[in-house]
Amino acid sequence: MKIRLHKHFEKQYKKLQPGEKKKFRERSEIFLTNPFNRLLNNHPLHGRFDGYRSINITGDLRVVYRIIASDTAYFVAIGRHRDLYD
Repeated sequence: MKIRLHKHFEKQYKKLQPGEKKKFRERSEIFLTNPFNRLLNNHPLHGRFDGYRSINITGDLRVVYRIIASDTAYFVAIGRHRDLYD
């Protein structure tokens, strides 16, 4: 699996705390190896994010992504649950 980053994701990522960035790097390595590892709580989204999926980075930090090719995930947003879905 490969990961591509949307510009919006990159802007949000820059605003994260150093510890959150470190946790993202750790979880993205897990994602690259096994996107459905249970630590990630990978699940489909509904409503305005229909067709997208979400993974957990920390207890409240999420990544929203979609599959754009059989081997490529496009990370479009990263943020706290309340900021992404409200």
